[in-house]
Amino acid sequence: MSKEIFSGRFTAENHEGIVVFVIGMRINKWRAVHKWLPVMAAMPPMIKELAIHKELGCLSSENFFKLPLTFMIQYWRSEDELHAYSRGQKHLAAWKNFKQKTKDNDAVGIYHETYLISPGHSESIYVNMPEFGLAKALGKKEITPSTSSARQRLKKEVQ
Repeated sequence: MSKEIFSGRFTAENHEGIVVFVIGMRINKWRAVHKWLPVMAAMPPMIKELAIHKELGCLSSENFFKLPLTFMIQYWRSEDELHAYSRGQKHLAAWKNFKQKTKDNDAVGIYHETYLISPGHSESIYVNMPEFGLAKALGKKEITPSTSSARQRLKKEVQ
């Protein structure tokens, strides 16, 4: 799967604020496939739903696998939309199923972290990259002489 590479230097501007949500799981016991595979299988339907229904508030996501750990970064338009999704039907059903299947199950672990980033409190640079991270979520913008350093990009965001 190839993504278009954008030559040059780009950044993303965060004028509205954004929520960064990190979520994943860890396989603690490889041989207990019957205990961790259902947990892993619960995520793809939710990811698909979020990709199809942008109105739910998830702007984009990136997935990483370095087994035994999975790692996903999601970029949300707002904290309210993230919380609304967590109370939605697909997520609640998956969470209920997870709690039932993992009671007294140390074969798999899960985690999440949430970061609320207000305007002017993020900066990014992408050089010869496909759209990725904040630039994928918020849109990419070519770096100019006035935004060539991290310090300049942060100051520009605050103005």
